[in-house]
Amino acid sequence: MLVVFDVEGVLLNAEYLPVLAQVIGPDKEKEIWDITKQGIRGEINWEEGLIKRVHALRGIRHSEAKKIGENLQIMPGAVELCRALKRSGWKLIAVSGGFTIITDRLKEVLGLDRIFSNELIFSDDVLKDVIVRVTSDKAAAIKDVLLEWGVKKEDIVVVVDGANDLKLFDLAGFTVGFCPVDKVKERADAVIEIHDLSLLLNLLEKRFGQAVLANI
Repeated sequence: MLVVFDVEGVLLNAEYLPVLAQVIGPDKEKEIWDITKQGIRGEINWEEGLIKRVHALRGIRHSEAKKIGENLQIMPGAVELCRALKRSGWKLIAVSGGFTIITDRLKEVLGLDRIFSNELIFSDDVLKDVIVRVTSDKAAAIKDVLLEWGVKKEDIVVVVDGANDLKLFDLAGFTVGFCPVDKVKERADAVIEIHDLSLLLNLLEKRFGQAVLANI
């Protein structure tokens, strides 16, 4: 059994780049939020939007970016959920259009088996660019590990919030929208409307029974 999570808005109760933009000022924060929301709603090309946002923040110091990334709030209920699932023998994957600077700590804190994300590039201690390894087709980023593990579609759960995550739904036997945009809500098998990820346990119990209850 496997759960695939989006990161920002699901495992983390924040969107990193808008928070980072606060270092520059409210006008820059609004600019970044506007582009971010367009991407989440699926209104613009996601990769172009990501690069545009990062370039708009060029010059921010690595120390500031790292400190903000390390202090983003983990979603309420995420630790409890992940610990329960790991005790039940589930595997956990996170796939993010965000960056290693915010995802690296989640492997230890949440007990994730694999994390896939992009990388911010710093030169002379300031932000310069981004290496995009995870595109809007997040499914492409994790297909190899699914084949390696031999996980069947019916044993895969996907939990996302944004329209840019929808291709992940094609990999899963059970799909969950977590405080999602309308496009996700329309396609998800189940929806959680409260920022408490532990509520997923109830949905998984109904769907998979003893596979979730074991050792919890």
